[in-house]
Amino acid sequence: MPPRKKQTIEPADELANETAIEPVFEAEEFPEDTQTPVIEEDTVTFKRSHFYAVLTVLAFAAGILLGYVVWGMEPTGGTAALSAQTGSQPIGPANGVSEAPVTQQPQYTRYDIPTENSYALGPADAPITIVEFSDFECPFCRRWHAEVYKPLLDAYPGKIRLVYRNLPLTSIHPDAMGAAEAAMCAGEQDVYWKYHDKLFSSESLGNSVYIQYAQDLGLNMPAFEACLSDHKYQKTIEADSDFAINLGIRSTPTFFINGLAIVGAQPLDVFKQVIDKELAGEIPK
Repeated sequence: MPPRKKQTIEPADELANETAIEPVFEAEEFPEDTQTPVIEEDTVTFKRSHFYAVLTVLAFAAGILLGYVVWGMEPTGGTAALSAQTGSQPIGPANGVSEAPVTQQPQYTRYDIPTENSYALGPADAPITIVEFSDFECPFCRRWHAEVYKPLLDAYPGKIRLVYRNLPLTSIHPDAMGAAEAAMCAGEQDVYWKYHDKLFSSESLGNSVYIQYAQDLGLNMPAFEACLSDHKYQKTIEADSDFAINLGIRSTPTFFINGLAIVGAQPLDVFKQVIDKELAGEIPK
């Protein structure tokens, strides 16, 4: 059979929080004028510099008003936003003036994300299932793992089942596929999550690193090395990637909390906001 053409995944647009931009108003400095206005009868004559000074005061007042309007608007990022690329809607009130009442119910889209044959951490009957599509070489994925991964699980003991699915961005991360294969090979010997943690904590990736981590964990090295050299799990990983791409995922990491999408290395509070609403039954099924 002809070898399967390996699909190259185009670079993902990794989501970053937008920040509000404050308008800057700079007062123009005018040379001081020591002469006083000339008063003749009922007419007051102002020099041009005084006229400009009045305009400066008016412009400053207008700037204050404009600043109030701008700062009265909610920022477009930094909330538990669902991916526009996957067609989902934001969680929480729509962007706009913060004092305005919400007149429409937010719309939610839940995606059916299979978890069979994927490595999972946590109780099978947990009320919250988080599916993570990730890349071991992605810097944003590494940041999420370092800052959010364990605190999130610790915040909801026994309530979260975390499922890992592979989306290696092979066009920009040359070691991502090899790392995913190594993790799957380690999983054959029941140390998937320990190996997963080592990969995300590593400063470098590559075959020598994968071998070293396997030795550190006491794996059967002939079996592990044969699994790597045979690319035993390449098709499984490619199937994960194909599913993600067909769904519309273009960013890593991308998460689904009971089917609700969150894109990017969002902070812990963003995940807690969604999970708390889900546990309280505030999000429609």
